[in-house]
Amino acid sequence: MKICYDRVVNFRLEERETMYQRKLDLHVHTDNSPDGNHSAMFLCEQAEFNGMRAIALTDHCETDVYRAEHFDKRVQAAFMEATMAQSAFRGKVLVLRGIELGQPHYDVKTAEEILSARPYDVVIGSVHNLRGRQDFYFMESFDPDEVHSILTEYFDEILQMLEWGNFDVLAHLTYPLRYFYAKSGITVDLADYKQQVDEILLRTAQLQKALEINTAGLRQPIGKLSPEFETVKRFRELGGKYVTYGSDAHYAEHIGAGLTEAYDVMRAAGFSELTFFQQRTPLQMPIE
Repeated sequence: MKICYDRVVNFRLEERETMYQRKLDLHVHTDNSPDGNHSAMFLCEQAEFNGMRAIALTDHCETDVYRAEHFDKRVQAAFMEATMAQSAFRGKVLVLRGIELGQPHYDVKTAEEILSARPYDVVIGSVHNLRGRQDFYFMESFDPDEVHSILTEYFDEILQMLEWGNFDVLAHLTYPLRYFYAKSGITVDLADYKQQVDEILLRTAQLQKALEINTAGLRQPIGKLSPEFETVKRFRELGGKYVTYGSDAHYAEHIGAGLTEAYDVMRAAGFSELTFFQQRTPLQMPIE
């Protein structure tokens, strides 16, 4: 779907024409995420100061521990504060009310209840942990002999999440690789998982989901986008239509970080449009 400009709040023509390039950050966390550090209002102030034209507030909701770790209260507060920020910054920064659903297919009933309760603009789907295990972020180290089985299981979980399918954006496809390297110095050649990765990319394309280029890895020891150029290019080859990006910022100073690199990868991979979501509808802006 091409962008319908009258749905975007009060941008001047010259702003709309440059909005796509480092002007949208489509994956940002407030202090309603357990690992977030700043309020929605403060993040939007920072976004405006940085010259951003749009920001998606996409706080964590780990579905498999929804009540045990009080995400039920967190998502309620996150949506309310995003709504307040949306009103406060109308005409200055387009504030998109989103959510990052972790492992939604582990508890489909809860995931559906969460989504039916609030009119989100964008729903990000992610897998942060394997069933019954910690988030990769919290694991102290990894055994090189177990990496293959971990990644195989991880990619299987991504496929199962896709089969559930009630989300808009597939987040940081290579998420575990950040921590394999940071915690244990382990590098991974994705060519060893080509069949699984191709299946994920093909299914993402068939379901008309957006593939996210996540820039957080550029600020971490691994120093890479998630996913990298070759995977984004392969997504295009397999029929992928929608591609998006986000800093995955958990601090105000990281808003917009790495988006130039993500933009360059998007363009080099053959995409001519950047996708963002409003009222869970994909809207596209030209890449030049």
